Amino acid sequence: MRQIILFLTVLAFNSFALIVPRSMAQHDPGRDAIKLLVQEKYKAGEERLAKPPRSQNSPISEAERNFVLAILNCKQGNPDQAIIHLREAVSLGLPIERIQAGPRKLFEPLKKDQDYAQWLSGKKKVLLHGPMLSSVTDTSAEIWVRTAEPTKISISVKRLNQSDRMQEFTAMTLAKDDYTGIVEIKQLIPDTKYQYQVFINGQSRTDAIDFRTMPKAGQPAQFSVGFGGGAGYTPQFNHMWTTLAKKAPNAFLMMGDNVYIDDPTHPMTQRYCYYRRQSEPLWKNFIASTSMYSIYDDHDFGVNDCIPGPEIDEPAWKRPVWRVFKQNWNNPGFGGGEEQPGCWYEFQIADVHFIMLDGRYYRDREGGSMLGPVQKEWLLRTLKNSKSTFKVLASPVPWSPGVKPGSKDTWDGFDQERDQILSFVHANHIDGVVLLAADRHRSDLRRIPREDGYAFSEVMSSRLTNVHTHGLVENAKGSEFVIGYNEKCSFGLLDFDTTASDPTIRYTIVNIDGENVGNATLKLSEMQNR
Repeated sequence: MRQIILFLTVLAFNSFALIVPRSMAQHDPGRDAIKLLVQEKYKAGEERLAKPPRSQNSPISEAERNFVLAILNCKQGNPDQAIIHLREAVSLGLPIERIQAGPRKLFEPLKKDQDYAQWLSGKKKVLLHGPMLSSVTDTSAEIWVRTAEPTKISISVKRLNQSDRMQEFTAMTLAKDDYTGIVEIKQLIPDTKYQYQVFINGQSRTDAIDFRTMPKAGQPAQFSVGFGGGAGYTPQFNHMWTTLAKKAPNAFLMMGDNVYIDDPTHPMTQRYCYYRRQSEPLWKNFIASTSMYSIYDDHDFGVNDCIPGPEIDEPAWKRPVWRVFKQNWNNPGFGGGEEQPGCWYEFQIADVHFIMLDGRYYRDREGGSMLGPVQKEWLLRTLKNSKSTFKVLASPVPWSPGVKPGSKDTWDGFDQERDQILSFVHANHIDGVVLLAADRHRSDLRRIPREDGYAFSEVMSSRLTNVHTHGLVENAKGSEFVIGYNEKCSFGLLDFDTTASDPTIRYTIVNIDGENVGNATLKLSEMQNR
């Protein structure tokens, strides 16, 4: 019976993925057309590009339209037309990195045209995507890049405004990892400003980029962390990345729906969406100096509200999607690795413990689990062993009851598992647990009262760049509304102060224009069983 249910679930997912123009979020003609082209539905793909988007606030640029038309012509065996569209796309502002990143197999035959090959040779770059800063600790950091060809990359690092000798760290980018590589930087000093540059083939490929190491691990400190989800492709909202860069949080958590793909069976669609984001100049500037962390949700893992089931390799697309996700992010961990794929992991800043959860890979309606047994056992063990002042428990979907009325896609669909986790916190006298979530296209602060211990505060934000907005839910059974905002795109900013006699987290809602539009202070004394 379980196999039959799983088969029908997979069939439903795949059928859903084929219903492109009317059902897909964010009104993205380029992505929608690619989904049709990979199925060789060329006429439908061309028609999708020709139609105006349903939202007049999100027009596809002519550069992007020409790029997708080039892919269409390559797949149809029309290289001359493909070249015309690529040249036009670049003249209209398409970053040349988009062509170099690919689809590489489709674009490779175009180089037989000598004029095109010469034109491309005069424009091409060695460093395509990144650098992306991530996994910054008090004494180390990691830098992710994607290059045009497999190559050795070097990172030179020194303290800002100091006469120190440059430290050099190296790694290789590999074709099997989609031409990405990660350089680990070591022997750094806590809470110190540094500069780094990326070198390839002995030549500098970036200007000097500033970053700061984290405060000393395990010690009280003051620092800030931003978070949010819901980052659909909407060019008119790309300046969100500049707003974030100006706010300069120590770290930023991408909480799911980080790109909208909705096509788990075709890696080409997934890479199209990732390459498009990785090539955005404002995005590249933001991620170069901010320590980035990510988890996925339905739109960047499967399809809307997907429930893929408990098996590792059923449906068969799960592991390939996870691998593409890994190639485009640089987290401290990815679940249990190849043996137990996922995107759960933990990291620490000062005396604050961040616990990031995977709410999709093992989601199982029949078994009543969002996390699956391996991840849940890891979560409970990690919570029990944590000695940090605050423990931030980050989920891609809301914990609070009633915030998505009529839906079981949030923790409302897994209420017994939710109750088990929250009761475990109280039964084991674990103080300072704060809930974090995304999914709903707004920013909120809510409280979840509990009979067996302190009320949990949940901070939520998931409208980084999305056009679509969800209304505020001020009356919900089982949770209390504190503050909320949905007028413009926004993100959440958490300012931690664990040096205070009563440690605090100040939650601020910041809109795309950099305006503080709501705030509240959470105190450790309110997160303790008395």
